[in-house]
Amino acid sequence: MLDKIYVALIHYPTYNKQHEVVTTAVTNVDIHDIARICKTYGIKGYYVINNLVAQQNIVKRVLRYWLQGFGVEYNHTRTEALENVKLVSFIEDAIRDITESEGEKPIFVTTSARFHEKKSRTFEEVRKIIRSETRPVLLGFGTGWGLAEEVVEMSDLLLEPIRGVSGYNHLSVRAAAAIIIDRIISERSDLYG
Repeated sequence: MLDKIYVALIHYPTYNKQHEVVTTAVTNVDIHDIARICKTYGIKGYYVINNLVAQQNIVKRVLRYWLQGFGVEYNHTRTEALENVKLVSFIEDAIRDITESEGEKPIFVTTSARFHEKKSRTFEEVRKIIRSETRPVLLGFGTGWGLAEEVVEMSDLLLEPIRGVSGYNHLSVRAAAAIIIDRIISERSDLYG
């Protein structure tokens, strides 16, 4: 069912260039742009997941400006998009929040720029599951150099990578979120079969 889909922007645990597990930095544009994507596609909630207090303070300041400050009068459509953003420290917090709200644990779908032989599912497979499943769904998007393996292991499904027409595969998380959400939720998702 498309009325119980949630999105998570995951900053921890992720990899850096050296394949070390780290917490990545929040970017203002990721908060805004993914919130706008979520609003456009009717996503029920958008979680920003970051375990560092300094980074959480940045998210809180952005949200406060657009939900309570001058931003409300300046751009009401931005305010409307950011109303469904929730800040949590860990993935488990988002899953717990959805479970409490929906009465059942969500199917956790992660994304990756890397193909995993045993776990990757096609866009068509995930689209069919999401459209037929009655449980809520949480789509997890990684930052930095991708989600740590422990996140992939805890997920129920792993979506195949987005393939362009070249060997280059380093999209921003906002661009990847837009493409993936459109491919699996859009009314015209039959175009992506």
